[in-house]
Amino acid sequence: MKKLLLLFFLSSFVAAAQTKPAGKLDASKPVLVLDTSCGSCNFEMPGKECFLAVKFEGKAYAVQGTSIDDHGDAHDEKGFCMAVRKAKVQGSVKGNKFVVSYFELLKAE
Repeated sequence: MKKLLLLFFLSSFVAAAQTKPAGKLDASKPVLVLDTSCGSCNFEMPGKECFLAVKFEGKAYAVQGTSIDDHGDAHDEKGFCMAVRKAKVQGSVKGNKFVVSYFELLKAE
């Protein structure tokens, strides 16, 4: 029984660690593959706290519509504070933010 409970706990943890895309993919809009990471840790953006950012047309933007915590542990080996990752993104720049309607983190290489 203990082994069964341990197996259930571990499988639940692994399922929770996997991230799901944020938003719904709109087939009528272009899908961009952008670099994404922690804005303060890796993109040298101002701020004392960690936050999700993307690079679009050579400039880094804070992301609105999903957060750094929605896509796993940011301080994990391949997390946003430790690595720059790729994501499939739909959205647009509004002011100084990149507002996403869809965000899917791609598997780390």
